[in-house]
Amino acid sequence: MTSTAAAKSSILLVDDDRGFRLAIATLLEEAGHTVVQAADGPEALARITDEVPDVMLLDVGMPGMSGLDVLAQVRSLPARPRVVVMTADDTPETLLSAIRGQADRYIRKPFAPGAIAEVVEEVVGAATALPIEVVSARPEWVELVAPCTLEVANRIHAFMMQFEARLPEAVRESVGQAFRELLTNAVEWGGRLDRTRKVRIACVRTDRRMLMYRIADPGPGFKFDNLDHAAVAHPDDPIKHVLVRETKGLRAGGFGLLTVLAKVDALVYNEKQNEVIFVKYLD
Repeated sequence: MTSTAAAKSSILLVDDDRGFRLAIATLLEEAGHTVVQAADGPEALARITDEVPDVMLLDVGMPGMSGLDVLAQVRSLPARPRVVVMTADDTPETLLSAIRGQADRYIRKPFAPGAIAEVVEEVVGAATALPIEVVSARPEWVELVAPCTLEVANRIHAFMMQFEARLPEAVRESVGQAFRELLTNAVEWGGRLDRTRKVRIACVRTDRRMLMYRIADPGPGFKFDNLDHAAVAHPDDPIKHVLVRETKGLRAGGFGLLTVLAKVDALVYNEKQNEVIFVKYLD
């Protein structure tokens, strides 16, 4: 999305803190957005009824009607805005409720002033939001089913990294890189970026000692052999292969799968190589 298109974005800012609203509204208006404010949930729903904004920035911890209650009602509307959840509550339950409510992004308070503007630009610039099915939303077992698009993959990655925010930085980085690579490989190579296909993701914790991710590939699988999408499979001209795929918005492939092995403690494929599990020990 160009800056001109982003400048035409309408934003509904919902927060019970008047000073916070004024500060964020000023920042976004200076960036070219049109901002309407609401001090509580009922006012927010009334404003959406009058005119649906492009994006709603929604605080969770409001008196009376919480932001999650608002999100649940917004989800049932025939026309609804993209939603960015803002909260100082970093518990897994709150994050998982935001995912179940089909929020597009989740940002923790306090955040740097420029961060919210970047998130708004990302949300407005993304394709039409596609639903993520929440199979399980327990802190010890999170399971999602999602369409095979890179935008949805990035959205899931952002949520899962928020979910793992309490891990040590080095562990979080390793888990994040491995998860992004395998998920992107699943939707791009296995699912062929076909939004009618689904990828299944599960994250399981055991006694705080082990973190396990399972990704079920919707297509031919995570095969290391015969990677015709990989630059390493084109020894005659691997650079040309990379550039051609980049013009199509695709990654070169192959190299990332190898780096995953250095980031996790165990990587296991099923017999058909269309499902993968990776394990990271937390002790």
